[in-house]
Amino acid sequence: MSGQISRLKHQRIAAELAREIRGGRFPNGTQLPGEHALADRFDVSRTTVRQALAELGDQGLIDTHCGKGSFVTFDDGEIDDRFGWTRALAEHGVCTTTQILRLALVSEPELARRLNVPVTEFVAVDRVRSIVDGPAISFECSRIPAVGRLRTLPERGLSDSLYTDLRSVGLVPARGEEWADLARLDETTAELLDRVPGEWFMRTRRLSFDADGDFVEHVESLLDPGRFRLHLRFGWATG
Repeated sequence: MSGQISRLKHQRIAAELAREIRGGRFPNGTQLPGEHALADRFDVSRTTVRQALAELGDQGLIDTHCGKGSFVTFDDGEIDDRFGWTRALAEHGVCTTTQILRLALVSEPELARRLNVPVTEFVAVDRVRSIVDGPAISFECSRIPAVGRLRTLPERGLSDSLYTDLRSVGLVPARGEEWADLARLDETTAELLDRVPGEWFMRTRRLSFDADGDFVEHVESLLDPGRFRLHLRFGWATG
């Protein structure tokens, strides 16, 4: 009987918190109250709270990180990342910080051959994106053409966003392709993201061009599956 009561308690708590998350009391990206606060609120043990949080995690509503807490991942809206994750997430009320790990001029003829683009020199922009006062949610490796003023980005530094710099030379993404699969974090990437080696992340690769067919960007990303989901459309009429 005690096991049944405990099960009903954590389900009740999970259902109440789920309603509050879906109702907007806890917006996407915010941190839930800690285990002690939730235990006091619902007058239950921390074990029961952990069971409720685990259920919310199974429902895709939160993401819990040991030592950091539980963060809301539910967002009943679509994100358009054509102009960068920072802008896209900010439009949905999720504030992020970005750590630039690499900003350099590189020569990658093999990548140019693989992408079938006419440039072999790129500006490499590698970065980790994190929720403000929260966990890291993505590791992104961008390659943009080293043309015009973009060649001096490593000396000048990025402006407010990479896409502002791209637009400054007339490169605006208009079409492209994107691929996605799952990958386990290796030790190096896990350390960058403060995660456990072997943890599953969504891996995407996006290739974009402007309206004239000029190469804009190639970016490979590792995305926290608790924060990002893939939505594909096909068969839509144009013109």
